[in-house]
Amino acid sequence: MKRIFGRIEYKWLVAICFVTGLFMEILDTTIINTAIPTLTDEFDATPAGIEWVILGYLLALAVFIPASGWIGDRFGTKKTFLFALTVFTGASMLCGLAQSLEQLIGFRLLQGVGGGMLTPIGTAMLYRAFPPEERARASAILIVPTVIAPALGPLVGGFIVTHFSWRWIFYVNIPVGIFGIVFAATFLKEHRELRSARFDLAGFVLSGAGLAGLLYALSHAPTHGWLSGQVLATGLGGLVLLAIMVKVETTITEPMLALRLYRDRIFRNGNIAGTLSYGSFIGFIFLLPQFLQGLLGTTAFESGLATFPQAIGVIAMSQFVGRWYHTVGPRRLVTFGMTMAATVTLLFVFLDQNSSLFVVAVLMFLRGCFMAFCFMPIQAATYSNIDAPDTGRASAIFSAQRQTSAALGVAILATVFVSRSNHGLDAGREPTTALLSGYHWGFVGASIIFLIGAAWSWTRIKDSDARRTMQPRPKVRTA
Repeated sequence: MKRIFGRIEYKWLVAICFVTGLFMEILDTTIINTAIPTLTDEFDATPAGIEWVILGYLLALAVFIPASGWIGDRFGTKKTFLFALTVFTGASMLCGLAQSLEQLIGFRLLQGVGGGMLTPIGTAMLYRAFPPEERARASAILIVPTVIAPALGPLVGGFIVTHFSWRWIFYVNIPVGIFGIVFAATFLKEHRELRSARFDLAGFVLSGAGLAGLLYALSHAPTHGWLSGQVLATGLGGLVLLAIMVKVETTITEPMLALRLYRDRIFRNGNIAGTLSYGSFIGFIFLLPQFLQGLLGTTAFESGLATFPQAIGVIAMSQFVGRWYHTVGPRRLVTFGMTMAATVTLLFVFLDQNSSLFVVAVLMFLRGCFMAFCFMPIQAATYSNIDAPDTGRASAIFSAQRQTSAALGVAILATVFVSRSNHGLDAGREPTTALLSGYHWGFVGASIIFLIGAAWSWTRIKDSDARRTMQPRPKVRTA
């Protein structure tokens, strides 16, 4: 392996490690959705029981994402990344071997422990390896697993469930994980922050419990109702714990979560813009496959084929956006991207049960092209003023906020869909017509979130705040 990769610059070796780990973790969160009906039959599970296969993983992520920055700084990013990758890969194998629903849920919790640390630690390693003037290039790398993995999940999952055992949903992680472990152990350099303080137990408990409660409430709100006792208790309880966490973390000398980073304007405003763009992105990805499979009658595999062009659009356009970033700046790029993404998303309102999958694929490709104008500049600009010692803590905050924004986007659009569908049914409409109206209103909701993001980006993001990342890359001199 050293003979093959030994001549590659270290920063690109870090990128390979990061993409491997992040791709596997994000793919796993989406691929399992296609197997839920099969798992329900396999274990004769109730809906309340089977939901913990997904929810348990999500809650484990919520607990360990905030702590990941401190763990990496204290024990070293290489050790922590290897630990997370090993736990995730081993838990994937155990999930595939599970003989009961209880075993599967337990192993999914273990997967969440590893997955919760993979993304923040990998992001920190990547941004430490790339200097500020190359953060745009690093952000383009981040986009690859972030958009391809969610798109591949339904595609690969549908194929596996149709032609193989559900257990291969988890087994596919094993060869990728083994490669990542060997590669990281061979090439990564250890990095520790010597000033890392002792473990902040209060911050760990408050952030983990608060975020878990909030995500639990968001996942149940569309089906149970936002005013149900369960949702109110966990949601409000989570918010109270997070409020106490903010108070605690801003008053102690060495907090686990460096909330002081929000004083930096571009970090604060970039995170908010990222929340709006990623929330709409994931919420729409949640809604569209249901529309395709429920009203157009496609299989999970066909639905995946129709939605996958979005990832192609993001990857293709990111190469151009990365070049324009240094001269155009994040403010105009992000505003344009969100405005156009809102426009394309709104076009889905004109689809009905007779629409062609080709039209869906074209619209998804265009949507992906404009999403590239959002993702890459936001990633690069947000970390503009984050120095190496704070990169681990910043990536933990960014990852926690992105996980919350994904859950919030799904909750909002699912609520819009359910409420408008039920309104149509109560008004005496045909079920198909009522569902179609619900989907259309959900698509409108996704567009509105993008437009709010565009307005925020135009008024709040300042190119001058991101000047460190807008400097042209130094040219390599040749003899």
